[in-house]
Amino acid sequence: MQEEVGGLSSVFSRRILDNGINLYTCSTDKFKTITICAFIHQNLEKSTATKTALLPFVLKRGSLNFPNSRLISRYLEELYGADFGADIIKKGERQIIQFFIEVVNPKYTGAENNIIDEGLRLFKDIILNPLTEGSAFKKDYVEQEKDVLRRIIEALFNDKFNYAIERCFQEMCKGEPFSIYKYGSVTDLSEIGSENLYSFYKTVISSNPMDIFVLGEVDEEQIYVKLNGLFSFERKEKELAKTIMVKEVEQEKFVEEKQDVNQGKLSMGFRTGTRYGDEDFYALMVYNSILGGGPHSKLFQNVREKESLAYYAFSRLEKSKGLMLISCGIDFDKVEKTIDIVKKQIRDIKEGLFSDYEFESSKKSLINSLKEAADSPSMIISLYLDGIINGIEESIEEIIAKVQSVTKEDVVNVAQKIKLDTVYFLNKNSRGESL
Repeated sequence: MQEEVGGLSSVFSRRILDNGINLYTCSTDKFKTITICAFIHQNLEKSTATKTALLPFVLKRGSLNFPNSRLISRYLEELYGADFGADIIKKGERQIIQFFIEVVNPKYTGAENNIIDEGLRLFKDIILNPLTEGSAFKKDYVEQEKDVLRRIIEALFNDKFNYAIERCFQEMCKGEPFSIYKYGSVTDLSEIGSENLYSFYKTVISSNPMDIFVLGEVDEEQIYVKLNGLFSFERKEKELAKTIMVKEVEQEKFVEEKQDVNQGKLSMGFRTGTRYGDEDFYALMVYNSILGGGPHSKLFQNVREKESLAYYAFSRLEKSKGLMLISCGIDFDKVEKTIDIVKKQIRDIKEGLFSDYEFESSKKSLINSLKEAADSPSMIISLYLDGIINGIEESIEEIIAKVQSVTKEDVVNVAQKIKLDTVYFLNKNSRGESL
């Protein structure tokens, strides 16, 4: 089975391996490297979030044929400094295990060995041939990586910028899967052992949806044959739950948290009623850019520059969940005034009170960002993955064309759907009243 997904100067083509894995390939001479990514999709659930997050850390520590990090590093060096990694990403209410390897295009090396084949050998071995002790992962690796994951989770508390954003989403989406942190929780780590983690891994690898992307100057038919052979294990794919998009807001919430911080962190979470795949999503992109997408935006100009209320002020979209978040770093005694002025910017856009300069600058900023993304293999793949998750398959050029076609009226219309849900303020001073 093969179908066109759209692309840049060429196209991503989709084929399905014999065991149901989706393979997306794009042959292009635009880059001097070949990038290969694998994504294993999982429902974002509290009962499995921490185990899922731990898997890529344990797997990349060593495999059957590359049993430790030193051997993996040496092997990558021999492949002209190939880059390899694994991590967790969160898109909507999916928790996704990501593996990637980037190797230099063989035509630039003059070497006789096939760098792509050698890279794929490591790539496959890490994912499918983990280092085990009987029916368990290597115990030392599991315990060491549990400590690593614990430190990653705990580090969020000290990163006040991201902590305030995460806490706003947690309060806003309480009771929804989206409230779960992508790396899980420290409290769940104690229940994970080398044996039950390996059992969980076997379930995930054999039943969860999986996508493989290959981007670079390759023979697409050869890549299909190679990967169909390398990933020829038995699997029976399950269907994942769809991301819940809440459109209504029953009551605005104000949540304050006090810590020993030097700067107040204000986060405001909104339900947009629009997500990627909806016809008016491109108008929402322009709206977000007008509101807080850069130096041209209303938040930057009015909250940061004119009123000097914020050290930084921006807005961003969570496009798979239909959320928008505004984030500001402010003085502790400026919270009410900042909220009032932010709300005025929201009202102004709803009433069409934005200039031609703001409108055109916002579209130009978006288009420039998309063109920059087209120069990054990882960004190209990430954008296509977003589309696949949301049931829309389009090229960067198609996105640009749709942004260009957005009118002021489209922006005003999409603005009517946006509703403030939660205000979160990270404070250090005592406050007797709530908003």
